[in-house]
Amino acid sequence: MSEYQYYEFQAIDRDLTQADMNALRSISTRAEITSTSFTNHYEWGDLKADPLQLLEKYFDAFVYVANWGSRRFCLRLSKDLLEYKELQARLPNESAWVQRTAKYFIIGFENRNEEQNEWDDGTGWMRSLVSLRSDLLRDDLRCLYLGWLLRVQNGEVPDKQLEPPVPAGLGQLSASLGSLIDFLGIDEDLVAAAAGNSAALNLGPSRGDLDIWIRNLPENEKNVLLMTAISEPGDRWKNELLRRFHREKRPSASQGVPAAGRTAGELLSTAQARAERRIRRPEADRIREVARRKAKEEAERVTLKTCQSDTPGCTKSGSQASYQAVDEFS
Repeated sequence: MSEYQYYEFQAIDRDLTQADMNALRSISTRAEITSTSFTNHYEWGDLKADPLQLLEKYFDAFVYVANWGSRRFCLRLSKDLLEYKELQARLPNESAWVQRTAKYFIIGFENRNEEQNEWDDGTGWMRSLVSLRSDLLRDDLRCLYLGWLLRVQNGEVPDKQLEPPVPAGLGQLSASLGSLIDFLGIDEDLVAAAAGNSAALNLGPSRGDLDIWIRNLPENEKNVLLMTAISEPGDRWKNELLRRFHREKRPSASQGVPAAGRTAGELLSTAQARAERRIRRPEADRIREVARRKAKEEAERVTLKTCQSDTPGCTKSGSQASYQAVDEFS
């Protein structure tokens, strides 16, 4: 096989119509198309459409994997849900970026690892990554910070540039965030270095806090929220409500606090030092284990020698020498 490319698109907020599915079928006769997805792989050809245009028009998430190491993960979000300046500060270009369209923001993460040796057919990544979209709707911005770290790793950020606000919970990563790190090949030592300034994750508002907040909402807004909950499929309405609560009642813990003066260069240096310690640790552990065994063997030889010379009834059991009194009458 000279080349392999895998494309997967997922619709979340609404199902595809029959007209949508027919339009997608005209692009590919081989693709697996359902009311919520489009999946295809190519060994000699390529997708006969711009994937970002398909994402903008029909879908909410997109995964791409190629056997020469290229990987891309993109999300589509309504423009009224996030602030463009906030997104662009973390994802200006290259490995992590954001684009504005008429109705949406498209957030993209991409990397290329030509040294990737394990075969990866691309299946399974969408399932493990797609919940990051719900995280963003709840104002959990950790994936955006990981995108910034990817840019640091790839040398796209000047060494003297300060990091963006550090989100809470970098030391308590969810399975989907771990999958994003694996998918893009983000250096785990760099993530660990960044997590040193990350607060503990806020597990969410209490029922009492929500009760007080909801009681104080205008009556007409409550009616709209109730109608939305009944009529709109999925969890979007719930995520948007929680996002609004966080932003109105208190600064979101997931947004983090301004960085304490750390630069991209300092983070890279900290990550490198951590990696060196991690690499040295097994050798240091081996040396300590060899020394421990030698000390133990020497102690056993001394004990055994003393046992043999001083006490006729001394015996050695297992790895430890012991004295055993001999009862001449037994």
